[in-house]
Amino acid sequence: MDTLPPLFLSLSLSLCLLSLATLVSARHALAGDFLRLPSESDTRGTRWAVLLAGSWGYSNYRHQADVCHAYQILRKGGLKEENIVVFMYDDIAFNEENPRPGVIINKPDGGDVYEGVPKDYTGEDVNAHNFFAVLLGNKSALTGGSGKVVDSGPDDHIFIYFTDHGGAGVLGMPAGPFIFADDLNEVLKKKHASGTYKRLVFYLEACESGSIFEGLLPEDINVYATTASNAEESSWGTYCPGDYDGPPPEYSTCLGDLYSIAWMEDSDIHNLRTETLHQQYKLVKERTIGGGSYYGSHVMQYGDIDLSSDVLFQYLGTNPANDNFTFVDENYLRSSSKPVNQHDADLIHFWDKFRKAPGDSAKKNTAQKQLLEVMSHRMHIDNTVQLIGKLLFGVEKGPEILNNVRPVGSVLVDDWACMKAMVRTFETHCGSLSQYGMKHMRSFANICNAGIKNEQMAEVSAQACVSIPANPWSSLQRGFSA
Repeated sequence: MDTLPPLFLSLSLSLCLLSLATLVSARHALAGDFLRLPSESDTRGTRWAVLLAGSWGYSNYRHQADVCHAYQILRKGGLKEENIVVFMYDDIAFNEENPRPGVIINKPDGGDVYEGVPKDYTGEDVNAHNFFAVLLGNKSALTGGSGKVVDSGPDDHIFIYFTDHGGAGVLGMPAGPFIFADDLNEVLKKKHASGTYKRLVFYLEACESGSIFEGLLPEDINVYATTASNAEESSWGTYCPGDYDGPPPEYSTCLGDLYSIAWMEDSDIHNLRTETLHQQYKLVKERTIGGGSYYGSHVMQYGDIDLSSDVLFQYLGTNPANDNFTFVDENYLRSSSKPVNQHDADLIHFWDKFRKAPGDSAKKNTAQKQLLEVMSHRMHIDNTVQLIGKLLFGVEKGPEILNNVRPVGSVLVDDWACMKAMVRTFETHCGSLSQYGMKHMRSFANICNAGIKNEQMAEVSAQACVSIPANPWSSLQRGFSA
């Protein structure tokens, strides 16, 4: 066999080395676009975060506890307080029902997560108008609060975490109207058009939270979102009274939400310089589904899915204490707690409060009154919406039309303005939907999709509700939901 000339061998070796160098360069370029290792993280931009608890009242303790816990993760991760905007009603820590005044915990054996949390927007300043103004960096549009906004630039990364009650196409707010999905997605598109961020990640805890982004969130605006549930199911509270893995006995309320606890307890122990958004999504999905049992929901992802290969460090920072933690797929915390449907968490609270109150005491009577009022409000909302459906579409067709679910990937409603008008008309005649009534938002969407006009809705609502119940849950003292 003839040997190859030395010049040919030299040339072949040079070509091989050049190809190898090109391959290595290409791999580094890909890593820069997708998986950012610690030494390759983009340090030019600033990390921003917006944390929002959309509820009020001690029965909703878990939402503010979630937000406070998230704040502690971000601060330990290295984000500056000036770059974290916090929305919460702030009526939990010093609530008369809180057994540890000034302290909020997010798990049974957990420490205080309330200490040091800034009070940027509290009370009535926690509203959709201020939330949107903060996201857009529009200080002139704010009403109250600290004035802090996401004053971001083109190289910046933004993390948004929202936890509250929700319904098809809506998210709760303690003051003013609900956040409607069309408005939120328009704000995200407007933020993108302004060129004031590089990438944005949105974690959303709420019932039917998939409906907020499904068919609405574009895939080309550098936004990646995960939700606690799909478009038609509830999300779940956890660490609730009555469970063997529940809160200390002096607590009468759930301490956290299942999806939220899953991503935060994962973030607490992992090196976020190496864990990606997709890896966390998989672990959170596994924990939140509850092993395929009835107790759990389907965590979803929307928008620019390619962003999920980013490391969490780019959005959350990372706790230096976790730098030596090696990530493997099974490195997540399995919960032994049995979750509670978000719609029923307040019932758990009021029942536990009634059960623990001394017999024949003023506390017992008050707890019983509260429990009966909550149950009465639920019955009023359920029965009224069902009756309106039957008046509009007939006894047999009514329930079928109200409960119709569009195919996966479809937008909830064809005309969002119609849906908002239907909600307002209902509340004018029948009282506030409140957090429980969010479960019927799909019904209002379907009434619009069926071509019903607002005049018809007003007529049947007046027939169904001759007066607004005196029950405080049914009043309009907190304003219309739309």
